[in-house]
Amino acid sequence: MQKRELAKMIDHTLLGPTATRSGVIKLCREAQKHAFASVCVSPCHAASARDLLRESDVKVCVVIGFPHGTSTGEVKAFEAQKAIAVGAAELDMVINIAALKEGDYTTILEEIRAVCIAAEKSPQAILIKVILETSLLNDEEKRAGAILAKAGGADFVKTSTGFAPGGATVEDIALLRLAVGETMGVKASGGIHDYKTAIALIEAGATRLGASRSLAILAGVPE
Repeated sequence: MQKRELAKMIDHTLLGPTATRSGVIKLCREAQKHAFASVCVSPCHAASARDLLRESDVKVCVVIGFPHGTSTGEVKAFEAQKAIAVGAAELDMVINIAALKEGDYTTILEEIRAVCIAAEKSPQAILIKVILETSLLNDEEKRAGAILAKAGGADFVKTSTGFAPGGATVEDIALLRLAVGETMGVKASGGIHDYKTAIALIEAGATRLGASRSLAILAGVPE
């Protein structure tokens, strides 16, 4: 896979609690240089990223309910509205993980739909990615979460926040791809540090990667 092709599949990410504006500036400059799909930032940095990328094709991706997913669906929808208002083109929302583990599928479906409805009010198309936090789930819960993401109207199901133990695995990507079929995106995130891992995840069915080590991944592309 060529560098340019791979870069278009990567959300270049900076989400730590110590992320500063200078870090976001660096992130956006790198994203422009390498033509990544998006920069993925916290809500407080959304407007800055928008301004920095205004003349670029790189999208602004903003996390919602991050990193634990414990806010209510109404709060997540409000957070989505605010992110879109300041320039977000993509939203990565964390579901209520405890509700999923308890089998409370109504809560999960309602919060996903609430965020999707907030996005539908935008004049621009907004991509919604639903984060399951797969390392905290068994296979049945992963399948259920993926099916709920699709039923709720999301565009992608995503493995991880990167803040829980474990991240994306080939096995989980294959499971999610099988659960949602070929028409929905699958985003692998968490622990993707090199080209070999990235390609293995893509071959398993990932159509987008979330990574803070994006430059290291690209550096491994064979010449």
